[in-house]
Amino acid sequence: MDLNAALTPQPLVSVATPVYNGESYLEDCIQSVLSQTYQNWEYVIVNNCSTDNSLNIARKYAEKDDRIRIVENTEFLPIIANFNNAVKKISPDSIYCKILHSDDLMFGKCIEKMVAVAESNASVGIVGSYVLLGDMVVCNGLSYPQTVFSGREVCRRSLNLRSTPGRIYVFGSPSSLLIKSDLIRNRDTLYNDKYHMCVDQELCYYLLQHQDFGFIHEILTYSRVHEQSMTTSINEHNREIIEELMLMQDFGLVYFGKKEHEKRFEQSLERHYKFLSTSIFRRKDKEFWEFQKKGFDKLDIRLNRVKLFAGVLEALANKITHRLFHPSLTWKKNSY
Repeated sequence: MDLNAALTPQPLVSVATPVYNGESYLEDCIQSVLSQTYQNWEYVIVNNCSTDNSLNIARKYAEKDDRIRIVENTEFLPIIANFNNAVKKISPDSIYCKILHSDDLMFGKCIEKMVAVAESNASVGIVGSYVLLGDMVVCNGLSYPQTVFSGREVCRRSLNLRSTPGRIYVFGSPSSLLIKSDLIRNRDTLYNDKYHMCVDQELCYYLLQHQDFGFIHEILTYSRVHEQSMTTSINEHNREIIEELMLMQDFGLVYFGKKEHEKRFEQSLERHYKFLSTSIFRRKDKEFWEFQKKGFDKLDIRLNRVKLFAGVLEALANKITHRLFHPSLTWKKNSY
């Protein structure tokens, strides 16, 4: 046995959970922290003015384990603001930070394995793993058994269009990542509140410009699926494609050359125009179109009505052709 290794203290890991009315799953979340094989952690639970039993659940566990600390917001904060508030409460002695959604959980060796990868290479700023998302395993695409990857290369492959061969999705959600605490402290506002669906991806693209990405080829976290919110945000308003355009606009020049960035951005924009063109036939309401206008405003570009009209004509022609040659079939919606 290596006596020096045995005497070396484990780096302090701060786990932060912002919670608002999370009584249904908060207990499972807390239990998953308590069950970690890694022991040198603090757990900061930030109660965002919950009106249910969340605070009482947190207090019950804090009374039993002094590593658990509760912070109570004096006023309700929007979700991104509350996440930013939560990470500001971690200990100044913290070496790594693990944000954990109140409805998610970690499996027993999550922190131990993530810290081991981070400690093995000083260049690693973020560590991820496979994620059990509902009943699906996600965040695949990186070569096994390699555990340390160029942050820039991972970002290049992730920033591609979803239909691009070789594109990967490995960032998961805040719950699936371990981040060096100094990187968190060095950014004034951790999460950029102009994003919603892709706020965690934006953080990774920002931090991995000069850091490597660690990855463990095991399922270490579980994220619950909330069908209603996902359907509303992604399928109805297509929020995610707007934010992917924003990511390409913000980071394309960082990870691609000017010419390649312009090409990829234009390809992404064309895909969105096709979606908007077919949306006209679906009789989308005023709220949908207002959301799309705000999205274009965030991109600081004007909606090209010529492209939209051309897309409508193309979609109409496809619809007529489909009905002529397949009269027994109904026209199916285009989707991403």
